[in-house]
Amino acid sequence: MTQHVRDIMTAAPVTVEPQASVANVARLMRDQNIGAVLVMEKDHLRGLVSDRDLVVRALAQGTDPEQTTVANACSDDLVTIGPDDDLDRAVEVMREYSIRRIPVVEGDHPVGIVSLGDLAIERDPRSVLGDISAARPNE
Repeated sequence: MTQHVRDIMTAAPVTVEPQASVANVARLMRDQNIGAVLVMEKDHLRGLVSDRDLVVRALAQGTDPEQTTVANACSDDLVTIGPDDDLDRAVEVMREYSIRRIPVVEGDHPVGIVSLGDLAIERDPRSVLGDISAARPNE
C-alpha cells in the first residue's frame, strides 16, 4: 500500500512573519521543540527557516539577533510537495534538491512539513537516523 506525505507530515506547521526577529524565532523553536518554521507574508508562503539557518545566516554573520529579521535568514527558493504525493516522491525531491525539510502545500496553503527524520522513522525506524529522530529532544 502506497503511503502519502499526509500520513507522516507534521501537520499545522508553525508560521512566523518575515519581520519576526531571529531571536524570537529561535525562542519559538525552543519552546515548540521544532527545528523549522514557515515564513508567511499574509497568505503567501515566503520561505522556510531552520535552526541551522538561524546560526549560519544570522548569528555567524555577527548580526544582532534581536534586530535581524527572519526574512534575512530564511530559505526563500522553496521546493514544495503536496499532501497526496507518495513518500517515494518526497524522498526523490529531497535527494534531488539536497534538502532536509519540505513544506507541504495544498493549493497555495501550507498544511504541513515533512522532514528527513519523518521519513527515516517511517521507512527504517531502527536505522541510526530513525532512532535519533524518534528520541526525546535534549532540553
